[in-house]
Amino acid sequence: MNSLVKIILNIIPRRILTRLSFILKPAIKIFLSGKKYVDPIDGSSFRKFIPYGYNEVRKNALSPSTFSLERHRLLWLYLKNETDFFKKQINVLHFAPESAFLERFKKLKNISYNTIDLDSPLADIKADICNLPLDDETYDFILCNHVLEHIIDDKKAMQELYRVMKKGGIGIFQVPLNMSSKKTYEDFSITDPAQRNKAFGQYDHVRIYGMDFFERLEKVGFDVEKCDYISKLKPEEIIKYCLPKNELIPVCRK
Repeated sequence: MNSLVKIILNIIPRRILTRLSFILKPAIKIFLSGKKYVDPIDGSSFRKFIPYGYNEVRKNALSPSTFSLERHRLLWLYLKNETDFFKKQINVLHFAPESAFLERFKKLKNISYNTIDLDSPLADIKADICNLPLDDETYDFILCNHVLEHIIDDKKAMQELYRVMKKGGIGIFQVPLNMSSKKTYEDFSITDPAQRNKAFGQYDHVRIYGMDFFERLEKVGFDVEKCDYISKLKPEEIIKYCLPKNELIPVCRK
């Protein structure tokens, strides 16, 4: 099963997988129905979640109902319990919108919601994050998760995020983070997908961020909080919702 998961993720383009997921979801939900694990995004429960991972396949990673990963479910709980994202009237910009969030965010009456990506079929606006066709200080809240590790000029991308954020605005910019390393590892001479997969953990990544990721964000102007929200949750909640055991949420303010 694990080998099959790795083959599918590494061979089939993500945009095709996204479309297939909507077709297969009803059958998968029925097959995996149960009571052991719960997706906090929609409240559905299952006997197990779907394994997922490009290299190291993780058990109980992907929710059968929302197709959320561990980090998505953690972010949902953080937004719900620690912010006024679902209550306050705000303008939201969402990069590479995850299917787990997209339709739910669109239905929220309190937000003006724009989605943006260079390739995603789910996005409203097609644009390069390093050259955004957006006015300065437009958005109160920006979500840009697991995007920056794909961008060679991440400094320019961060500058653009800072530019379009309103003063007093908030951004959440999650990335794959090696918390045991002080420095980011990047080598732009590596362009072969197989070699990138070996070096950076995924075929389309250009780096693995170390703890200096937060410094990079600060250098473009953000006030950065390394939010260890997982530590606020009970052990039984972490198991029940299939959450990541070690995950910092980068909360950036302007």
